[in-house]
Amino acid sequence: MRKLYVIGIGSGNPEHITIEAIRTMNLVDVFFVMSKGEAKSDLVRLRKDICERYIDKTSYRTIEVVDPERDPSIASYVSRVEVWHEQRTLIWEALIENELKEDQCGAILVWGDPALYDSTLRVIDRLTARNKICFEYEVIPGITSVQALAARHKIMLNGIGESIHITTGRQLSTDLVHDLKNVVVMLDGECAFEQAFDKDVEIYWGAYVGTDKEILLSGKLIEKMESIKAIRQAARVKNGWIMDIYLLRNSASR
Repeated sequence: MRKLYVIGIGSGNPEHITIEAIRTMNLVDVFFVMSKGEAKSDLVRLRKDICERYIDKTSYRTIEVVDPERDPSIASYVSRVEVWHEQRTLIWEALIENELKEDQCGAILVWGDPALYDSTLRVIDRLTARNKICFEYEVIPGITSVQALAARHKIMLNGIGESIHITTGRQLSTDLVHDLKNVVVMLDGECAFEQAFDKDVEIYWGAYVGTDKEILLSGKLIEKMESIKAIRQAARVKNGWIMDIYLLRNSASR
């Protein structure tokens, strides 16, 4: 039976690939890569570089397909993502059916860890629910950008006995930061940290964490906010894309 591996590959540092991931990659016949256009070609290149670095055999193939864009005309965010997931489902269904023989293995390389703010497993759930093609799948965990951010800033994510809340920029609010003490924010396209404006909030920010483009900044949010916004915008213009993550910590609550 066909088999599909969903492999977490970390946030950009090739040395963050786990031994389990390397072993699994060497079993794969076909790697499926979703391209997000020329502006984000670095993301495809890094995946290919990882394969070349760690795969011993030369018989594997890489198939690159264009990732559909989310339709901006759909007002509801949830509905927009649902449509996008359905489009991805049909693409992957065709790839598995047409590019994998019954005794072969395919793989999707996922940034960070497949279980943390990534759509791959939801799409695979849709695939299995459609029941049009038979395949097994396995998930290989990866180092997350959350872990990489803490390591690069040399910090603990939480104080003694405290919790950690992981959310997105879309869900961030001042009350959230105030009540929960330690909030990690991912997928923030609009500098939502401005909403957490408070003299007691600290920020530990990183962009392209783990890559040769890495940028780190930390300190009181009130003092660093404008610098982060300017650096972030300049990096986006220079590179054509940006991935950033940050921890907000309410020091007054300690």
